[in-house]
Amino acid sequence: MTRRQRCNGVQRTLSVALLVLAAGLAAGACMEDEMLDPELLEDPEDAIIYFPGRGDVWERREPAEAGFSPRLLERAIDYAVANETEIPTDLRAYLESVSEGRDGQGIIGAVKDRGSMNGLVLHRGYIVAEWGDTNGVDMAFGITESFLSTVIGVAVDRGLIGALEVRVADTVTDGGYDSEHNALITWEHSLRQTSEWEGELWDKSDVADRGEGRDRQSQAPGTVWEPNGTRVNRTALSAARVWELSLSDVLDREIMTPIGASRSWRWHGYRNSTVDIGGRQIESVSGGGRWGGGLWISSRDLARFGLLYLRRGIWREEQLLSEEWIDAATAPDELNPSYGHMWWLNTDGELWPSAGEESFGARDGDGNLLWIDPALDLVVVVRWLQSGAEDDFLEKVIAAAD
Repeated sequence: MTRRQRCNGVQRTLSVALLVLAAGLAAGACMEDEMLDPELLEDPEDAIIYFPGRGDVWERREPAEAGFSPRLLERAIDYAVANETEIPTDLRAYLESVSEGRDGQGIIGAVKDRGSMNGLVLHRGYIVAEWGDTNGVDMAFGITESFLSTVIGVAVDRGLIGALEVRVADTVTDGGYDSEHNALITWEHSLRQTSEWEGELWDKSDVADRGEGRDRQSQAPGTVWEPNGTRVNRTALSAARVWELSLSDVLDREIMTPIGASRSWRWHGYRNSTVDIGGRQIESVSGGGRWGGGLWISSRDLARFGLLYLRRGIWREEQLLSEEWIDAATAPDELNPSYGHMWWLNTDGELWPSAGEESFGARDGDGNLLWIDPALDLVVVVRWLQSGAEDDFLEKVIAAAD
């Protein structure tokens, strides 16, 4: 069976799931952890959609039973363990050294020491490999952005944001978009990191985090792709104002509780990021951990989140995210075809040459990766992998799966 045929099989399975849901599960096809309607597919095995139970209730499959080469899968894990990041466990000292001389403010949010190398591989939702402490909570750094994108996606699905092409200034009136330049920024620009937003937020200027340097002149919104922590934080604050809630509470209610995540994850802001929203004091969370804060989460909870995207927004009988949003979030942009709406994409195999072009993921430069391959029905999480080792690691996982 080719990669494309496997991908089509997954999509057919999801279509069956939606039909079963629309019928109100009248045929009893939805079980505690599986959905099944073998008569609608040529291969009954393709009709099983497994979802783990809450917390640690998660079924395993032996690698050979799942069609993996145990020897090659073990080789992939050994490679990951042997290529653990050289970033020290003392993340506060590390982050302070990285930011020294860059913005003059240093760390303004909570920081915790990093854990050791760990990860897991899911196939069809089942755990087929797991190593290290996957329940340990770690800072997720840039992966946080994909969670920020998701709560904005839910807002779009709920009609709180009319369309991504709408100007942020049309719904957020806190002064952050009053200038002639910032007034042109849309939600689309913000999610694609092409906003070129100008200003200071939480004592951090956008100038201090410009990849091309402080002297680079701002360009029109939508014309330059550039990851920028201050702009991501501005997007997070804007989303909180739309929801009129803490984004941590939104994520918990709309996503993490429905997918059965643990109660150990946290989404932090900064010591100076509490704002008044609707008469309540709410901490505006940060979109990353460079200055502290951000999402702190276990590998197992990351895997659940990845499985939600693999299943195109479905979790058992609920459509938590629309398929339209999944498609939008994973659509490439001309300015950077390897980037969607705060998700990394393998467009034309540029990012991960060993992987399929359909694959996508959440990642950062600090060794955290959540990788999703619809064609192979895989979700892979690895924490604290050495920079530059992602593709070699994924190549070994894929070789074990083929």
